[in-house]
Amino acid sequence: MQNDRKISDYVEAGGVAAAIFSSTGKIYTGVCIDTCCTLGICAERNAVFNMITNGEHEIAKVIAIMPDGRTGAPCGSCRELMVQLMPDTYQSIEIMLDYDNRKTITLGELTPEWWI
Repeated sequence: MQNDRKISDYVEAGGVAAAIFSSTGKIYTGVCIDTCCTLGICAERNAVFNMITNGEHEIAKVIAIMPDGRTGAPCGSCRELMVQLMPDTYQSIEIMLDYDNRKTITLGELTPEWWI
């Protein structure tokens, strides 16, 4: 899925890949799309939008695969979208922080105080 590639002189895709495991057990994927301006999108948000497009809106788990193949935490924009999507229950969303060591963390631990 990641398949890091140059689309044009101005767009690259697949540097980061993500998967969302929904509360119904379905998996939605996305890759980052980087542009020479601010029109790009993170892999995690792309996967969330894929989930929403398919009629779901509750996230159970998230995994992001970085360019080096390791897993990591979603960026602030991605965290903010997940919090706004599930303001009452976002704290329980599981994030795979380190796949090799099976380390997970909740979005509530990463984002303990929401700004609203």
